[in-house]
Amino acid sequence: MAYNGAMSLDEDALLYHSLGRPGKIEVVSTKPVASQLDLSLAYSPGVAAPCRVIARDPSKVDSYTARRNLVAVITNGTAVLGLGNIGPRAAKPVMEGKAVLFKRFADIDVFDIEIDATDPQEFIDVVRTLEPTFGGINLEDIRAPDCFVIERTLRKEMGIPVFHDDQHGTAIISAAALMNAAEMQGKPLDRVRVTCLGAGAAATACMEMWIQIGVTRGNITMVDVDGVIKQDRAGLDEYRYALAQSASDPRNSLSDAIKDADVLIGLSAGNLVTPEMLKTMADKPIVFALANPDPEVPYDIAKAARPDALVATGRSDFPNQVNNVLGFPYIFRGALDVLSTTINEEMKVAAAKAIAKLAREEVTDDVLRAYRSNRLRYGPEYLIPKPFDNRVLHWVAPAVAQAAMDSGVARESIDVEAYTEALYKKISPTRRVMWHITEVARGAGKRLVFPESDQDNILRAAERMLDTGIAVPVLVGREDRIREQAKQLGLGLDGVEIVNPRSSDKLDSYVQAYWEKRRRRGVTELDAVKTMRRSRTAFGLMMLAQGDADGFVAGYGQDYPATIRPALQIIGVRPGVRNAAGMYVAVTKRDVKILADTTINIDPDAEALAEIAILAADAAKELGLTPRVAMLSFSNFGDAPHPFTTKVARATARVKELRPDLMVDGEMQANVALDESARALYPFSTLQGVANVLIFPDLQSGNIAYKLLACAGGAEVVGPIVLGMNKPVNVLQQGASVDAIVHVAAITAARAIFGASAG
Repeated sequence: MAYNGAMSLDEDALLYHSLGRPGKIEVVSTKPVASQLDLSLAYSPGVAAPCRVIARDPSKVDSYTARRNLVAVITNGTAVLGLGNIGPRAAKPVMEGKAVLFKRFADIDVFDIEIDATDPQEFIDVVRTLEPTFGGINLEDIRAPDCFVIERTLRKEMGIPVFHDDQHGTAIISAAALMNAAEMQGKPLDRVRVTCLGAGAAATACMEMWIQIGVTRGNITMVDVDGVIKQDRAGLDEYRYALAQSASDPRNSLSDAIKDADVLIGLSAGNLVTPEMLKTMADKPIVFALANPDPEVPYDIAKAARPDALVATGRSDFPNQVNNVLGFPYIFRGALDVLSTTINEEMKVAAAKAIAKLAREEVTDDVLRAYRSNRLRYGPEYLIPKPFDNRVLHWVAPAVAQAAMDSGVARESIDVEAYTEALYKKISPTRRVMWHITEVARGAGKRLVFPESDQDNILRAAERMLDTGIAVPVLVGREDRIREQAKQLGLGLDGVEIVNPRSSDKLDSYVQAYWEKRRRRGVTELDAVKTMRRSRTAFGLMMLAQGDADGFVAGYGQDYPATIRPALQIIGVRPGVRNAAGMYVAVTKRDVKILADTTINIDPDAEALAEIAILAADAAKELGLTPRVAMLSFSNFGDAPHPFTTKVARATARVKELRPDLMVDGEMQANVALDESARALYPFSTLQGVANVLIFPDLQSGNIAYKLLACAGGAEVVGPIVLGMNKPVNVLQQGASVDAIVHVAAITAARAIFGASAG
């Protein structure tokens, strides 16, 4: 049976977990184990060397093993989701899921451990012995009050971070949401009156966390199934007693507790709060109904009852989802990277503040796509970042690491600015490659023309360019329409330049210049007038040709020929270049590849192929790579004589003749280019290492290859990038994402800096 999603959710989930290899995780080797030598290093006898070093200095375990990046997700299954005490085996799918989240969001490796022990001391004894194996412990789905005792004891007795996410994860994320909501509603934290519906592990931890960020302890009222919790209640444990109201408090019921409250947070069960109760709250209330899957009051009912309320839930199908995944992966990332001995209150508060601050930033295109929205921006329906916002990694982890160092629990000191940059590059492999180019472009003020100013993603990308200083976008079109569209998207576009061709004082000079350039190609003066007035693409290219802009980017809403043809007519190729060429940058987890020609030359001859190789190699240098060029074919060094392979061999010889400084070889098959062991059969080859510039013999093979890499190989692809033009011109893929547009813009701006001769 194939997994197709056309069934009930339960059936879907069971099939998802059982298809192929059962479960959701596997252990993968990070070192090669392909040969006897590899095995002798991985195990006996080579493994004895790190063993001896660690025996002499136990701290070296973090240098020679995976411990530093390894977290244990541990449960006894006594409080699993909303399922209750279902036992350790039934809890395992949840723990595997937690492992997936750690890896996906923060690149942390996890072993899930399910312990068959309901006695807290027995559980503690087992976990305490695991410290040699793990860099951190994430406790999960353990019932209250056992979880309080277990975490407190383990934190005291272990020298690594111990964190019960059910308590502190919700506490940190809700604290971030509260900080923003309170500011938005004009309510100082030290004055807000809080009613907390629920008194379990999460509720107790949330209230203690909220006190850390400024809420007054005496302003908190906790309510459970027996009503308002007061200090004279029999059997009250120390954790709830610290949050209990005075025995003389006249309030008893939930209705009593909600009246005049500024904030209501629910961490209990669904549909316990009525619209009538909400109507008794103070003006401009804050309602966090976090029970899952059914909130204490549904989002739409809460908003209908109190239109002035800011409302959050735990659900992804409503605004303001309070989701633990915004916290635990990044908190552990920061803690592990400074070898913190614990996760203390200072680190939790730092995480909450970083999350709150990130919500105020412009929302990135990948988040907008994930949530099928173009209207996400800081406000009543966007209090905290979305769970799939990749930026949380390089906002929260550095804040946590800094707090660990400042509070004296870090065993290793790091440069937080450099650490933040490293995490930013880690988010997306493409961003690692683009870092060099972005740094070149940033702050230079290069003016890039974008003729497709009526496209939402172009406007979003323009805002991103302004914010990051990559370039000054020049939008071609009517200013009133562009400004109105930007307003609808929540964009300011402060600093953008807008040029309307029909009212431009440069129109006449552009018409004359275009006519002089094209009149021997059948273009009349009237044709030139019509072209400059009607074609924003042609007008933008003339801006570049006449020196009124530094670069040109188009193609979002039209096919490739519709952009490249006028570019070749108006800008042309640079002196000494016969033909322009196209390339893509393909980025995988392992490395970066330059692929050319993938967009322009259908069947280049040997001379053109050599030119393409040189242009691509020079472009690789601009990206900060040392080019290793492979001229690809179905033959290896003449073993299959054919006109196709002969062409590639001649092109290789020509590149070596023209550019002896380049490392280039061919003709060769792709596996020989990419696998040094396969190339060992040809010891005479001048190519050293794995090729990173791949030159295809024709457009057909190049185009197929980059699309296969993108769709089936998991590569992130940047481009297309046009090589050999007289001035910087690049053509977008139709419907390109904001990230892709910004990447191409950065490359265009950087090439303008490198000079008009950059190829």
